[in-house]
Amino acid sequence: MSDQTIFKRLKKDHETHRELLNRIESMTGDSEERRQLFRNFRMEVTAHAAAEEETLYSTMLEDPELRHDGQHSVAEHHELDELMAELADKDMSEGAWTEKFKKLKHDYLHHIDEEEEDMFPAAKEELSTAEAKQLGEKFEERKPEEYDRALAGKDMEDTRE
Repeated sequence: MSDQTIFKRLKKDHETHRELLNRIESMTGDSEERRQLFRNFRMEVTAHAAAEEETLYSTMLEDPELRHDGQHSVAEHHELDELMAELADKDMSEGAWTEKFKKLKHDYLHHIDEEEEDMFPAAKEELSTAEAKQLGEKFEERKPEEYDRALAGKDMEDTRE
């Protein structure tokens, strides 16, 4: 098990996500490599978000001082899921894909910057170091399971009316 706090563990994932976004953006047109990078990004972010919601956000939602931040971040996860689903259905060689991807990148970077600069410090004040480490361990356990769910297509699209 990792001895990292939830905050360090989430930031580590964010760095991976930033790198993937930059690599996808640096490419043009439609290629198998670009499609695979986008699939990797989508699977990674989907698993990350689900494990984050099950660990840190569920803890935040139980705390009146942190509830608003947790609700806000969960709502942003939903918006990002919708953008990724829209992109998955578009042709990467079209300008519409590029424009939608730019929106996704902007919104995702805004989301993780907000988490790192505002939400994590607020949660850090409310949680003990032991709690933050325990949440980090729980995240480490949950994320691989959530990645498998994402690969299987579970929770990728909500088709409810």
